[in-house]
Amino acid sequence: MKFAAAPTRRRPSLTPMIDVVFLLLVFFMLASRFGQEMEIPLPLSAASDRPYGGPPRLVEVRPESVSLNGVATPVEDLLAELGTMMLSHSDAIVVRARDEADLQRVVDVMQRLSDAGYETLVLVE
Repeated sequence: MKFAAAPTRRRPSLTPMIDVVFLLLVFFMLASRFGQEMEIPLPLSAASDRPYGGPPRLVEVRPESVSLNGVATPVEDLLAELGTMMLSHSDAIVVRARDEADLQRVVDVMQRLSDAGYETLVLVE
């Protein structure tokens, strides 16, 4: 009587498991957010307990320039020009993006105004 030799067991291939691990790695890298989110507080209503007073203060932000009440003004001189028009730091300044200006440029101008102590910035279309 002959006995058949026991079949040799094959070791499972790890290639499919490694493929799945790399696919999961790529998926989670593409699905995650690496940037820092920032929040800009904007008032929800334009209603105020005191009426508007003083000269108009409209800052128009363009891709290459900034204008104050329609007059082109260098960004460096913007704060000095606004200082002559303001009665207090709580007076409203209207900021408007024009000619396809980047959001980052508008935020930079608003940040500069906020750092100078101006409290009421109104962003309009």
